[in-house]
Amino acid sequence: MKITVVGAGGNVGATVALSIAQRDFAKQVVCIDLERKEGDKTFYPSKGRALDQWQTSPVYGFDTHLVGGTDYEMTKDSDICVITAGVPRRPGMSRDDLLGTNANIVDSVTRELVKHSPNTIIVVVSNPLDVMTYVAWKASGLPAERVMGMAGILDTARYRAFLAEELKISPKDIQALILGGHGDTMVPLPRYTTVSGIPVTQLIAKDKLDAIIERAKVGGGELVGLMGTSAWYAPGAASAQMVEAIALDQNRIFPCAAWLTGQFGLKDLYVGVPVKLGAGGIKEIVEVELNKEEQELLNNSAEHVRTAFKDLERIMNG
Repeated sequence: MKITVVGAGGNVGATVALSIAQRDFAKQVVCIDLERKEGDKTFYPSKGRALDQWQTSPVYGFDTHLVGGTDYEMTKDSDICVITAGVPRRPGMSRDDLLGTNANIVDSVTRELVKHSPNTIIVVVSNPLDVMTYVAWKASGLPAERVMGMAGILDTARYRAFLAEELKISPKDIQALILGGHGDTMVPLPRYTTVSGIPVTQLIAKDKLDAIIERAKVGGGELVGLMGTSAWYAPGAASAQMVEAIALDQNRIFPCAAWLTGQFGLKDLYVGVPVKLGAGGIKEIVEVELNKEEQELLNNSAEHVRTAFKDLERIMNG
């Protein structure tokens, strides 16, 4: 099993690469990124980080070999490719501000990957997530089930972590579901949130639960405000979990950005929904029953994503 991570010279990509290696299911992780020039010196961040990470293998106890570089020839015959490349989110910057720049980056990266690995599966992490997944899909020419975005796993991880903190319990016992676009309009579903099978609504007061939901919605922005840049540990771990599910054909049910063709009353856009992940990518989009309020929230979130799609068309055609 060969995995490629593009953007591995940055924090998110490097964390994805190491998280995959630590799970020890792949033979090799190829870390790709641009070189960096400073004055008369040239640095190779992805090559350096991969070497540093490989040297942790005796400590962490994994066999997955990490290698890095700038040449896409290294990625030849990759089973799965993770795209983290792009400009990071800065304070005061919305995900949509990143649209034009990152669309060009994701488009060119995807074309290089598919040229060397025409049968690969692509997981997109670059922001704005839902739109960048669409860009990668169009550039790749691959079936939609082989191109997906990492969104809901990260969002639910934040949601579950906040709940665990409030309830003073293990986050391992919490299951949750978040639908919609990756951003402030995401739709957490308390009705589908449980603690060892117990509905969370029986364990926490509504006002506190509502506050946690709002915090989860702006979880990425909270971290940008604290660090001055986007998060990387949780996104990296979430991406690795997706890659593992595909590589090992685990048939895990995860919320991911998937291309909809009528599911949930939506079509012709990428948006976060529950999917079954295994060999070949998305095996099934799992439709759950929504009440009127939940459906309206999902429709609103989808419309936000669709607006970003239209903005992308205007930028790219303008």
